[in-house]
Amino acid sequence: MALIRNDDIVETVRAALQHISFYHPVDYVEALAAAYEAEESPAARDAIAQILTNSRLSAEGHRPICQDTGIVVCFAKVGMRARFEGDRTLQELVDEGVRQAWRDPDNPLRPSIVADPAFTRVNTRDNTPAVVHVALVPGEHLELILAAKGGGSENKARFAMLNPADSIPDWVERTVPTMGAGWCPPGMLGIGIGGTPEKAMLLAKEALMAPIDMAELKARGPRSALEELRVEIFDRVNRLGIGAQGLGGLSTVLDVKILDWPTHAASKPVAMIPNCAATRHAHVTLDGSGPAYLPLPDLDRWPRVGWAPSSEARRVDLDTLTKEEVARWQPGERLLLTGRMLTGRDAAHKRIADLKERGEPLPVSFAGRVLYYVGPVDPVRDEVVGPAGPTTATRMDRFTRMMLEEGLLAMVGKAERGPEAIAAIRDHRAAYMIAVGGAAYLVSRAIRAARVVAFADLGMEAIYEFEVKDMPVTVAVDARGTSVHATGPEEWRRRIAERLRESA
Repeated sequence: MALIRNDDIVETVRAALQHISFYHPVDYVEALAAAYEAEESPAARDAIAQILTNSRLSAEGHRPICQDTGIVVCFAKVGMRARFEGDRTLQELVDEGVRQAWRDPDNPLRPSIVADPAFTRVNTRDNTPAVVHVALVPGEHLELILAAKGGGSENKARFAMLNPADSIPDWVERTVPTMGAGWCPPGMLGIGIGGTPEKAMLLAKEALMAPIDMAELKARGPRSALEELRVEIFDRVNRLGIGAQGLGGLSTVLDVKILDWPTHAASKPVAMIPNCAATRHAHVTLDGSGPAYLPLPDLDRWPRVGWAPSSEARRVDLDTLTKEEVARWQPGERLLLTGRMLTGRDAAHKRIADLKERGEPLPVSFAGRVLYYVGPVDPVRDEVVGPAGPTTATRMDRFTRMMLEEGLLAMVGKAERGPEAIAAIRDHRAAYMIAVGGAAYLVSRAIRAARVVAFADLGMEAIYEFEVKDMPVTVAVDARGTSVHATGPEEWRRRIAERLRESA
């Protein structure tokens, strides 16, 4: 009987997490490439092109696909006849692998985990602890299924206790629009049905680890009731017209995965968790012969999209920007930003609010500036900043009016804004722009200089000043309060419905 050594587990976890930080699963790349070829919405097609271009750049440069390098989830399937070295727990060994992966000097990953979650929320600085689920199974091997889930997609998890007679597809169709675009579609939906509430959520998460095969399933036809359910939900969600980044289009999901478990006769628990455009998961098995490594992917399977800024995009000088110029921007218009911008996200906004409440001066002036919602990865080698894609803007909605009252002209983030923020933007004749979530390495190429200007103790949540050159963004909410995250999906939902009626 083989002995599975501690160092082999640690090295396997470290190597796998580094691998998935810069290599997309090939099945995802190929499914997204097919969606790109089929997409008819110019805005969605441009967003997918950026994600695909970013994916190749990350694979070639061995740098993170997304600045949110995720919270590590590990499904460990332990063979009941397996032998382990020493008395360190599996949790301790996985955590050491995470620690080494996040502190890799060639590709440091962004530490995002905070301890004391209800109160002080202090960053652990090494992304530990991981969330580890253990199951005892037949055999003498250790199978590890590792995922690095970004907060944007995790925050969109949904759960419901349906009545036994309720329709699951109806619930999904009603619920997906409430998730907004912060999960960076197009991605996958993992659905768990049955068991108890916590079991359904676990099933939904584990379902996301399966390979994408919707095209093959539809080509051969469903062979079970669950496969029929997968296809029905896939079609109904894509008919919503949400599209890439929520801008409206044909592809909202690339696949739907379902796992189920027997449940109480009075219950029908259903959970849904999305995977984002930075879908990251690895499957490795240790048999006692040493660390297990993932095979290197063939980059020839990546499409050569070669995204470049549109010649039709409006060039904006951030250093001379005025309210009058912002007011002329149109919803959905593509811009290329050049000049100096500030950054700030959750912790920085909360600290600014606290300073204002105490009547204390702010450490930096926001008058006449543009603010980017971002928490970048640390730089390596000749980088001025690591991957620096946008974070979900809705988390800053409660602070938007406060920031605009400080003279802020516009903001950059990802996903939609809520009614509170849109009202503040309209009242101040400001604007909100989006950068593409899932294109962090590509976006960072536009950043020519970076320096911390306030709240250095917050780490990646500090306020930076970036100097950018032709940073690509899209106007998502204009000075009149028109949101493309409302108008885009509405238009494409209508177009898709019309086509279905014509083909009936």
